[in-house]
Amino acid sequence: MPERSPRGTYLRIADAIETEISGDSPVTSLPSEARLMEAHGVGRTTVRRALESLASKGLIKSRPGAGWVVVGAEPKVPVLDQLTALVRKLDIGADFPSEKELSETTGAARGTVRRALAQLEGAGVLEVRPGRGRRVRALPADHA
Repeated sequence: MPERSPRGTYLRIADAIETEISGDSPVTSLPSEARLMEAHGVGRTTVRRALESLASKGLIKSRPGAGWVVVGAEPKVPVLDQLTALVRKLDIGADFPSEKELSETTGAARGTVRRALAQLEGAGVLEVRPGRGRRVRALPADHA
């Protein structure tokens, strides 16, 4: 920001974010701190102060692995549930998408996708074929 705000730059950023997430906004999570820094032309400390200001009002909260999320927004479907639904759409023996593809489609970090895949592998739903990816071994046994 080219000039100093008499009110405080972090408060102006907090107000802008609050306006964006208020009302019937479809926003459920905030951009990364790096993107907020770039968008507002400020440093990380200023962005963090703005986020902490909104958190102290109870508007947002930090969720490990997910970043800052809007309080009261619809929760995201867990990655394991998303992958289980995907398995149900495939036939036994079908190739399963890669970690990278799953990360992009679910919006989750690859580590989160790996943990969900490990659960499906442990349950005997997916089979790992070294160097060739995974394939569907059986249909999920849960009650969905």
